[in-house]
Amino acid sequence: MLIYSMSVSVDGFIADREGAFGWTAPNEEQFRFHIAQTRELGGYLLGRRLYETMLPWEMDPSMRDNELGAAFADVWCAIPKVVFSRTLDSVQGTAWLAQASVAEEAAAALEATDKNVSIGGAGLAAAAIELGLVDELRMFRNPVIVGGGTPFLPPVTEDIPLDLIEIRTFGSRVIYERYERARDESD
Repeated sequence: MLIYSMSVSVDGFIADREGAFGWTAPNEEQFRFHIAQTRELGGYLLGRRLYETMLPWEMDPSMRDNELGAAFADVWCAIPKVVFSRTLDSVQGTAWLAQASVAEEAAAALEATDKNVSIGGAGLAAAAIELGLVDELRMFRNPVIVGGGTPFLPPVTEDIPLDLIEIRTFGSRVIYERYERARDESD
């Protein structure tokens, strides 16, 4: 299953007008939940900006200064990652640069594991959504309105019916929403 999971504002943005996303920092309860979810992944497809944001978890020893940081770094470092970029010549850690289309790389990542694969970065996820590749959306809806920025979801030309399959409210008032793409009875 290909999963798109990000923290979002109430009005649906993953970063504000200046590109900031400090309001998405998880509390301990939510961080433990992220670690558990990340542990379930067999691969990750990500765009350049998300790759650069997450690279310190693989390269910076100070990210392991506490129990939760070390646990997340261990889990994150173990995941094979495919980075989509037009500007990078090389990547570090457990990542490699995509050599094929989003559809081909997603299929290869899913074929290489019996676990779920995640896709991250708004632009990359938008391409996968437009191609009908994303099976599940996971949103961590933060109690803030930012009024603009990078949208979580792209504009679509046809409705994409979803089934709400899980909802949870964290002590920080962040609401986790998990949606699965609704399938026709004939699927």
